[in-house]
Amino acid sequence: MTKPAIDFGVFIGRFQPLHIGHEHVIHSALEQVKCLIILVGSANAARDPRNPFTFEERQKMIRSSFAYEMAEGRIIVEPLSDLLYSDNAWVTEVQRRVSDIVLAKGNAGGFQASGLKDFRIALTGYGKDDSSYYLRMFPEWDNVQIASQYGTFGSSDVRARFFQRIPEIAQSILSPGVAQDLEEFSLTDAFRRLLEEAEFLADYPKQWGSGPFVTADAVVIQSGHILLVERGQMPGQGLLALPGGFVNPQERIRDGAIRELSEETGISDSKGQISPAALGSFIDDSRTQIFDAPSRSLRGRIITHAFLFRLPARRKMFGVKGADDAAHAHWHRIGDLRPDMLFEDHWSIIEQMADL
Repeated sequence: MTKPAIDFGVFIGRFQPLHIGHEHVIHSALEQVKCLIILVGSANAARDPRNPFTFEERQKMIRSSFAYEMAEGRIIVEPLSDLLYSDNAWVTEVQRRVSDIVLAKGNAGGFQASGLKDFRIALTGYGKDDSSYYLRMFPEWDNVQIASQYGTFGSSDVRARFFQRIPEIAQSILSPGVAQDLEEFSLTDAFRRLLEEAEFLADYPKQWGSGPFVTADAVVIQSGHILLVERGQMPGQGLLALPGGFVNPQERIRDGAIRELSEETGISDSKGQISPAALGSFIDDSRTQIFDAPSRSLRGRIITHAFLFRLPARRKMFGVKGADDAAHAHWHRIGDLRPDMLFEDHWSIIEQMADL
């Protein structure tokens, strides 16, 4: 057998869950590369019916199917975060992760590499649809393209059958270890919560339509803290979120952000609840942004406008109390937050608006 000429392959996917189509790509890539780096996307996202499994759970799925290759160091699995509103930032993250892995592995093998030019790297995958646009974003790497799709299925088909009252596990297209993982997961509280949310989301367009809808969110900063609410209802029940909601038909979007902030948090100072006019004076209008990633919400096409409220620094924070759709409202130290604590794309909004 001819030794592969390519040192490292890079395969990017969400693997929600891993199926034999993914495994076909991995096996095919291993015939052409010495080491395959698998970057598992959406690793920083909270669970939802589209991304039900954590990075650790998906890493375990890959290990169950490729235990030997991982033990031999031919497969390296690493997490990759979503960066919905900056392709450049996402590409940079991929480049950095690959660079660190390539140089660490190369030098660990006794080869003192001075840089990536000492290695041949190739991006691998199958360009099945628009979700594979990333295959065109790394011109500095070679390409190891898989000639054709393996079967007619995808992970979304597996999830559609799985999230039912009587879960169906597509064992014909899942490796035994992955099928066992899904069977065990179907008995957990996490599965029950996701199933309820999947049912809610399936009914949502029947009641409200599929959009596009207009919403407004408030990014409220004071003394290194951000004001967040805990969602009291589905979807995302229990997750942290920015105060905000749908804009009323006869309402300006800016006014909608102020109203939602007041209704959901009851924000107040020593004189009582702060008036809408006073809240509006804290908005930095130069920082208002639109967040419109088509996939940002599972409810439908929802376009939100985020408004930055800069509150005066003080030792005693403004008072808040959860109300309306919010179970709780609290100030959070920005440095204590993790992306998987936040609803939908709210972490990405905070990153953009708070210059994180």
